[in-house]
Amino acid sequence: MPAHPTTPATPTTPTTTTEPPPGAGPAPRVLTGEELSRLLANQQFGVLASVRSTGHPHLTTVLYSWDAEDRVVRVSSTADRLKPRQLRTDPHAALHVQGPDPFSFAVAEGEAEVSAAAAVPGDAVSLELLSMTPGFEDQDAEAAFLAQVVADRRVVIRIRVSRLYGTALDIPATG
Repeated sequence: MPAHPTTPATPTTPTTTTEPPPGAGPAPRVLTGEELSRLLANQQFGVLASVRSTGHPHLTTVLYSWDAEDRVVRVSSTADRLKPRQLRTDPHAALHVQGPDPFSFAVAEGEAEVSAAAAVPGDAVSLELLSMTPGFEDQDAEAAFLAQVVADRRVVIRIRVSRLYGTALDIPATG
C-alpha cells in the first residue's frame, strides 16, 4: 500500500478577545443611594404606578419633583383624575424613572397621600404646587398660575419614599 502523505500540524495560537462570548455581557450594577437620588433629581418625567381595584397596575407618565432631603416625590394632578382616586383607596405607589441611557433606571416606592384640592389662590396646596415649578418672574403670571390651580382643582400627590432602588448596565462604547 502506498504511504499517505502527512499534513504538517498547524500550530494553534491562543486568541484573546475583549468581547465576552454571546450572552455573557456585563451584569447590571446596583446604583448607590446618591446615584439614585441624583438620577431622580436630574429627570422631570417618570411613570407613576398605582393599583387598580382589580389589583392590576395602572401606569401613567407624569411630571414630578423630587425632594431628596425629605425623600418625597411630588406629582400634580387634578382631583377628579384616576390616579388620586386610586391612591386614596390603595396608597401603594411607585415611580419609575429612566436614566440618561436605556440601561439605567431608578424606582421610588412608598405610600402616597393626596392633598385636598387647591381652594383659594395662595393656600397651602396652591403654594406647594407653585414650589414644584421653576417660579415666575412676573407677579401677574404667578397670580394667574395660582388662580388656575384652583380652577383646575389641582391636588398634590406625595409619595413618601420607603424604598429606592435601580441599576445601570455599564456597556463600553464601541467605535
